[in-house]
Amino acid sequence: MFVDKVKIYAKGGDGGNGQVSYRREKYVPDGGPAGGDGGRGASVVFEVEEGLRTLMDFRYNRHFKAPKGENGRPKNQHGKNADDMIVKVPPGTTVVDELTGQIIADLTEAGQKAVIAKGGRGGRGNTRFATPANPAPDTAENGEPGQEREVTLELKLLADVGLVGFPSVGKSTLLSVVSAAKPKIGDYHFTTLAPNLGVVETVDHRSFVMADLPGLIEGAHEGTGLGHQFLRHIERTRVIVHVIDMAAIEGRDPYQDYLSIQDELKQYNLRLTERPKVIVANKMDMPDASDNLEMFREQLTEDTPIFPVSALTKEGLKGLLSQVADELEQAPEFPLYEESEEETRVLYKHEKRKEPFVITRADDGVYDVAGVELERIFKMTDFQRDESVRRFARQLRKMGVDAALRERGAQNGELVRILNYEFEFIE
Repeated sequence: MFVDKVKIYAKGGDGGNGQVSYRREKYVPDGGPAGGDGGRGASVVFEVEEGLRTLMDFRYNRHFKAPKGENGRPKNQHGKNADDMIVKVPPGTTVVDELTGQIIADLTEAGQKAVIAKGGRGGRGNTRFATPANPAPDTAENGEPGQEREVTLELKLLADVGLVGFPSVGKSTLLSVVSAAKPKIGDYHFTTLAPNLGVVETVDHRSFVMADLPGLIEGAHEGTGLGHQFLRHIERTRVIVHVIDMAAIEGRDPYQDYLSIQDELKQYNLRLTERPKVIVANKMDMPDASDNLEMFREQLTEDTPIFPVSALTKEGLKGLLSQVADELEQAPEFPLYEESEEETRVLYKHEKRKEPFVITRADDGVYDVAGVELERIFKMTDFQRDESVRRFARQLRKMGVDAALRERGAQNGELVRILNYEFEFIE
């Protein structure tokens, strides 16, 4: 089964907890703290595997949770870092954040890697908190939570040339005679239900990869027919080959077919119109094909090369393949997306950063405090130790949470909620 789009959940491993311990050697007076740091949690890393051709492996395994780091140990021993979780993906995979819609990675080359969910750092042991005023601290950090996100994987085939056209115009037949590919061929619509790839070699020994894409119909960019599922595969192709039934066997006008397919490509992605294109007038061995070709040439207003061929008799294919190879040599690489200024802009020190927390009043009267940085600090606090709790309170005060609650009208003894935990607001 050909699977080219899946949604998965990925979570980086949590960092290991820091240790609270002290030196207890017999001849070391006032030994002091000796708690080690926790190990780093594993990251979820996608790596391109050249042999894969589909996202089928993700159809039944959609949760990837990396292991956490080892906890810190006594005698200042650092916990072991967890090994990253390597997930194999086929070349041509684009990873998109489901929440923001941002492209996280575009994986095209064998061995290319991208961190999808970063592991958390290990919590610091009590050795890290020793100061002249407090030489024996009784506090340590929990490990930082690993990053978690839902992402969509889209497979966009790595083909140099894409065959587009209405159903039953002979795309699969053309691919089968110019390459070793064996696509399904039938005299009914939508015989091709998945893209097919084939390696084509010209008479002068130039080679390229050609993709036969399922037939497009009007409204494909809006989800009509089957072609809308595979329009994404055209995005990576550098040359587009329009295959047209010049014999008009099904009663359609060849020129209108060409205009319709051009419009569908434009509506889906305007940049597809920048690709070099070649028109293949197929089925020239059929009656009326020559007359229709003459009318087509008269109606065509652009300077696009037209190649009369017959995929059935293999007539005219050598000239077509040589022209396609020439177009490929001159065609530039077309990026899938362009980074916006907001994505590439550096945030300078004098610029104001986003608010670290947000305060809302729930229906039950409790003040809800939320924020990525605040919740990270909360999860890294060991609430079983009084000194850690006091440190957390100082961190909230430093972030301005106390002052913000007063501004919202919080009174002494009222409840404040962070995640699912409630605290009393005390002046």
